[in-house]
Amino acid sequence: MIRQGLILGLMLWLAGCATAIDGARYQATEPAFDLFEFFDGSVKAWGLVQGRDGELIQRFEVAIEGSIEGDQLTLDETFTYGFGEGVESRVWTITRRADGSYSGRAGDVSGEARGRSYGNAFHWQYAMDIPVRGQMLEVKFSDWFWALDEQRLMNRSYLQKFGFDVAEVTIFMERQE
Repeated sequence: MIRQGLILGLMLWLAGCATAIDGARYQATEPAFDLFEFFDGSVKAWGLVQGRDGELIQRFEVAIEGSIEGDQLTLDETFTYGFGEGVESRVWTITRRADGSYSGRAGDVSGEARGRSYGNAFHWQYAMDIPVRGQMLEVKFSDWFWALDEQRLMNRSYLQKFGFDVAEVTIFMERQE
């Protein structure tokens, strides 16, 4: 009985080691965020990646070109690194589904990404292999976007492995006129 209690306690503690945000809390928050509207055209982004200990791993800029055809958004991303290294480009293909959710794919993403809007917030989840100390490690991404206004948004991504946050990405994005 004590052993089962310890195992249950350990499982609850581990579950608390990953960031969990309740999107419903943002449902009535303005300005409402529309993924397709924001990314239709040119967007410039500036970001950084921090390890679990808070140390800077990467600093980067991203030029994003978005185009819409029907219920499909294509995002062509080009990365430039000021510190660290990583992928040079990524192309997302995102589909707006009839139930209001979103699904997407990119060449370096494992399987299908899934997303949903919540007022001024948007939650995007997917898995990706990333290089760590000379080997590839699959991590889960939990991206949260928050619209600041019609031109700018903040993105906070939590990278998780075995239920733990292992890194965080912070990105500021701005639509280009």
